[in-house]
Amino acid sequence: MRFLRRQLPPLNFLTIHWMYFIFTALLTALIFWGSTTTAHHINFTNALFFTVSAMTEAGLNPVNLSALNTFQQVLLFLLILAGSPVFVSAFVVHVRKKAFERRFLDEKERRKKGLGRRTISKVKTWAVGDAEPRATSRPPDGEPGERKPETPDEQTSTPPTLEDGAPLSEELTPEERRGGPGMNRTDSITNYFPDGANGASPPGFSRTETTFSSNIRHGDISKYLPSAAAGWISRNSQFNNLTAAEREQLGGYEYRAIEFLSWMIPAYYVLWQLFGCIGCGLWVMLNNPGAAEVNALNPFWVGAFNAVSAFNNSGMSLVDANMVAFQRSYYMLITMSLLILAGNTAFPLFLRLFVWCLYKLCSRLARNKPPTSHWTVRTQTLKFLLDHPRRCYTTLFPSQHTWWLAASVFSLNAIDWAAFEILNINNKKLDAGLPLRYRVIDGLFQAFAVRSGGFYVVTIPNLRISLLVLYVVMMYISVYPVVITMRNSNVYEERSLGIYAEDQPDHDDNPNPNEDKPFPRSLSTSTLLLKRAKTIGSHLASLSAAQPATQEPNTHFIRHQLRAQLAHDAWFLVLALFLIMIIESSKFNNDPAVFSVFNFIFEIVSAYGCVGISIGLPYADYSFSGSWRILSKLILCAVMLRGRHRGLPVAIDKAVLLPGDEVEGAKEEEDGRIRVARTLSRSRWEEAQG
Repeated sequence: MRFLRRQLPPLNFLTIHWMYFIFTALLTALIFWGSTTTAHHINFTNALFFTVSAMTEAGLNPVNLSALNTFQQVLLFLLILAGSPVFVSAFVVHVRKKAFERRFLDEKERRKKGLGRRTISKVKTWAVGDAEPRATSRPPDGEPGERKPETPDEQTSTPPTLEDGAPLSEELTPEERRGGPGMNRTDSITNYFPDGANGASPPGFSRTETTFSSNIRHGDISKYLPSAAAGWISRNSQFNNLTAAEREQLGGYEYRAIEFLSWMIPAYYVLWQLFGCIGCGLWVMLNNPGAAEVNALNPFWVGAFNAVSAFNNSGMSLVDANMVAFQRSYYMLITMSLLILAGNTAFPLFLRLFVWCLYKLCSRLARNKPPTSHWTVRTQTLKFLLDHPRRCYTTLFPSQHTWWLAASVFSLNAIDWAAFEILNINNKKLDAGLPLRYRVIDGLFQAFAVRSGGFYVVTIPNLRISLLVLYVVMMYISVYPVVITMRNSNVYEERSLGIYAEDQPDHDDNPNPNEDKPFPRSLSTSTLLLKRAKTIGSHLASLSAAQPATQEPNTHFIRHQLRAQLAHDAWFLVLALFLIMIIESSKFNNDPAVFSVFNFIFEIVSAYGCVGISIGLPYADYSFSGSWRILSKLILCAVMLRGRHRGLPVAIDKAVLLPGDEVEGAKEEEDGRIRVARTLSRSRWEEAQG
């Protein structure tokens, strides 16, 4: 029994995400299959394929959606909503908010019973491995490396308050604020550091004496804490070298930011789709009802379904012709293009824009208001959210990362748009049914749809093969811009990837060839991290200054992420293609043109990218995979599920921590110590090379 328990994956965010998608798809597949009418029978394999495709937003359909009964169409509509990344992330925000509030209530009950911990004024610093926190304070200016007991005046700084006016520092311990038990690990990395580095600056080491690289830049912490605070803000919004009181004070900002997001994200999710459904539904009903009536469908229902499918980037459409039926409708194409962007690739851009606009509005309203006024508190909360978004939400990024994502989205869509217009010059198949004046807007819509939207506004087989190859590449990398931005801005990403362990992969950090060599790559990430910390930590106490380190660019991180993502994706896609080609080999032999290897690759990549565009069949309007055998469809279901889970945040992402996860302020301080030691070690290596 114990052996089986060890084989089970840990109950973290990613595991729960997998369970949610698998169990929901299986349960609704049974309901979908049971609701089949005799007129249009759907077997269980196709029912499962439908539910998995709708939940994962892949959008592939084994039969025409117009052939389904109304209940089945509504069920797919709800599954598209339930599988939305925005919906899932909004749920996580509510979980974190409730975890905060439960901690508050538990602490109040403990205090009522006389079981509360010592007052915060007596607990000013703490560190991993300490039996008890130390009652020390920040050193005065001009005395680096020393601390003295605080005066009563220094202990009475007013922390942020909760909505009921109760100071957060009176209600919450650092361990409880972070949603997990206190750190109690015997193999903590601080065991390898001198005592001076255990929660405080080491003797002879002052942050004002050393210039660090951008990875440990000293952000302006005075915006959130009193000027006496000696901590710093490092890369990815990590707050280092803070006391327990200061960490609790920051918890007030973080809680209010999460509380704001707990209604902001659902409002964004609901309003975009509500107005989209009304706008598209009314337009189809009033301007082009024939497109729906051809398939015996209600026009308003067709428009509403398309709007929800566009926002969630599903690509499913009740109309058999998909968006080809609306290829001359400027309103539908522009509206659905905005919905495609708002619900997926440009969601972080739109969200930060809305937060920034609200911040500017609240800043104006907070002028000449007291510090405790509602508008002033809101302004501070929004400012904290703009400065440190990844402490609160998965897909809200800092300004620099947001601009990088915007440039990526613009560039990739521009390439798709230009390729559509250029590569289809003199394409007689396309010219026959699409006048030139509509080709520009259709090309733009197809550029938005091919990376994630899943719709097609022209018949895909009529496009040039060179453009189809480009579409395969774009579907394959569709998730990369957001994933790389997400991981590059992750508060705890260095710890999860072990970047500290191998900062100089091509060089030996130790310039002395007689000393120990770098650790072998076969060691685990955590082991490498601990060993490297032990090696460089032995020098930390004796180093009082260092030469300015060169700025470490993010290109190394991006290259690392691309290699890791490609290695993660490629083998699974190759295996799926190999198995499906074995199963479908007889169809390839009978009709190698329709069942070509490229068509299989296109379908598999579309499923893995959760895009939904398909080459289709010459004799049917449903997806190419609709003609596959049962086992091939089940393999493609696995491909869709795995594709939906690629690029998700790792389990220790601060923005997706669930109650009970053991990541708290101790590990954040730990990361700060590692970052300082790594920078000093690199400086010594550069000096030796110079």
